[in-house]
Amino acid sequence: MTGGQPPASPPPAQVPPAQVPPATSPATSQATSPAATLPLRALGRSPVHVTELSFGGAAIGNLYTEVSEQDARAAVDAAWAGGIRTFDTAPHYGLGLSERRLGDALRHRPRDEYVISTKVGRLLELAGGPAGPGAAGNGTASGDVPGGDTEGFAVPARYVRRFDFSAGGVTRSLEASLARLGLDRVDIALIHDPDDHAEQAFREAYPALEKLRAAGVVRAIGAGMNQAELLTRFVTDTDVDLVLVAGRYTLLDRSAAAELLPAALRRGVSVIAGGVFNSGLLAAPVAGATYDYQAAPAELIERAGRLAEACARFGLPLRAAAARFPLTHPAVASVLIGARNAAEVTDALRLRAQDIPAALWDAVAGASEEGRP
Repeated sequence: MTGGQPPASPPPAQVPPAQVPPATSPATSQATSPAATLPLRALGRSPVHVTELSFGGAAIGNLYTEVSEQDARAAVDAAWAGGIRTFDTAPHYGLGLSERRLGDALRHRPRDEYVISTKVGRLLELAGGPAGPGAAGNGTASGDVPGGDTEGFAVPARYVRRFDFSAGGVTRSLEASLARLGLDRVDIALIHDPDDHAEQAFREAYPALEKLRAAGVVRAIGAGMNQAELLTRFVTDTDVDLVLVAGRYTLLDRSAAAELLPAALRRGVSVIAGGVFNSGLLAAPVAGATYDYQAAPAELIERAGRLAEACARFGLPLRAAAARFPLTHPAVASVLIGARNAAEVTDALRLRAQDIPAALWDAVAGASEEGRP
């Protein structure tokens, strides 16, 4: 699962270049749109600028639990009110439900004032046969039909996901996404989770996206994954504008810092950080918390507890440091924050406004290493 996660529950975008000073690195432009209250950062060498907080759309696709239409809409509206102008989604999220809900919430907004990102690599097909463009993602209640999705979303299993990283699959995926979103374009297209399809992704999906970028169909391209190794290859071997790395540059897992982030900085490629709570543990380090979508082992819960204690000495909750940490690296342009409702968005924006002293980073680094061999 790639992208923004909600905090553990139970807690412009297109800007004309003349308005944004040239960035000295992929993540150093700090201009702010007149309509927004969050800093904008350049996305690689592309014309796209993203807010340093982005709205991750997995949660409103009913990740783990059902989210009402009202709560989903309120979450997007709260993000807009708080200055967020970058929104990420994917066909995978709720079998198209996230795209539909995000499109419904944004369609009446001025199109040049926000950036929307979606993903390719999974086609949605009717459980009984192929689905046409836009057919998926209209259900909201898992009780509408017998059986539910088996990949973590509380939606009916009306559709099945089929991996397809062919050039034709890229085109069909984008066409279907636009139909679900109800928009005439997306700004960013990412190759989504090609872990077991790497060669086809490099041979077919990437060149297809490169052609779409050259034609102006999309303005920035890249890949989004839960691992750093293959993303590093995208950075070094292709001309992507960005990569989205989920869960690999966090207070508990800094593996992206070894090769991915330095390579991105050298190549002028921006990084968007998702999964900053490692699917829940860094939002609420308690028994029963999840880490990378599985039950967290006791050793990790203990480490996260030490991190929380270190943050508490500075009067800050752990989730504030977890959400801010990726932005301390100059390659990172934005952090994805998932939210199920307006309250979670408001909490993320409030925490972002808090001052985090430099000494806190030293404290959490020491707390993370304490007790490790």
